[in-house]
Amino acid sequence: MTASDSSRREPLPAGSLYRAAEERSTPGLLDSARTDRASRVLVLHGDRAPLASSGALHWVAPEDAPESAAWALLGRTAGGHPILLAAIPGADAEPFGAPAGWRSLRTAGGDLGDGDAAAFVTGLSLGRWLLDAPHCPACGSLTMVVDAGWSRRCPSCGRQHFPRTDPAVIVAVTSPEDPDRLLLGSNALWGADRFSCFAGFVEAGESLEAAVVREVGEEAGVSVSDVRYRGSQAWPYPRSLMVGFLATADAEAAARPDGEEIVAVRWFSRDEIGAGLAGVSDLVLPGTASIARRLIRDWHRGTA
Repeated sequence: MTASDSSRREPLPAGSLYRAAEERSTPGLLDSARTDRASRVLVLHGDRAPLASSGALHWVAPEDAPESAAWALLGRTAGGHPILLAAIPGADAEPFGAPAGWRSLRTAGGDLGDGDAAAFVTGLSLGRWLLDAPHCPACGSLTMVVDAGWSRRCPSCGRQHFPRTDPAVIVAVTSPEDPDRLLLGSNALWGADRFSCFAGFVEAGESLEAAVVREVGEEAGVSVSDVRYRGSQAWPYPRSLMVGFLATADAEAAARPDGEEIVAVRWFSRDEIGAGLAGVSDLVLPGTASIARRLIRDWHRGTA
């Protein structure tokens, strides 16, 4: 699992992981995999993974992972060997020293090869649920982990629970007047020079397209049309599925920030975006692990 040029692939391509989902109900599967010396384990410490000196993930044998971790079967290698997750809380001490240290998905995900990136995003999504949701939401009883870490069963009320995924839209907005202009926004939690696409969670009873129109209207003050799907990405902060779109504003002049979540909106030229992507200007754009960067990059290249 070696690093690849992140500009030539999808961000965090979870589809490149063979999950072996058909095996999860096999009795004793996880215990057997944990005693298999050919198994490879991804240890996650909060949202951080260990990196090898090459910049790839640093995989360990089962006996080198924390016994007290939350364990799950992530899938199998091309050779059929188990790929395991061992997740521990970020508040715990680092379980071992990593050759190139421990880094988060946000900072390292875009530099990983497809297989490592898929394992990281899947492991973090599943590991957070295993650590954060031990009790039955219906009756409060402590649940039992089953299906090799992919579900929980309540011994009290009998309900079965699964990891939760929340759909969210993320949108790059183009100008109706000039094809070389893109609207981006700056969040209140960011620095003044950092801009990105507009995003928000899909509400109950709402379609993805309706969420695009509502979110852009709320955050940037513009109505949009010509909404086009551009791809999706799992983003476990905390448990999102980011669904990417490109849309066209109905009027450039209507753009204005909501003043709460978004404190600035700005139309950028293609040259300004290019300089930001190249890192040769003050403009700070999303990192390479994010679908937001892909939306912006594809628009800049004219491939959106």
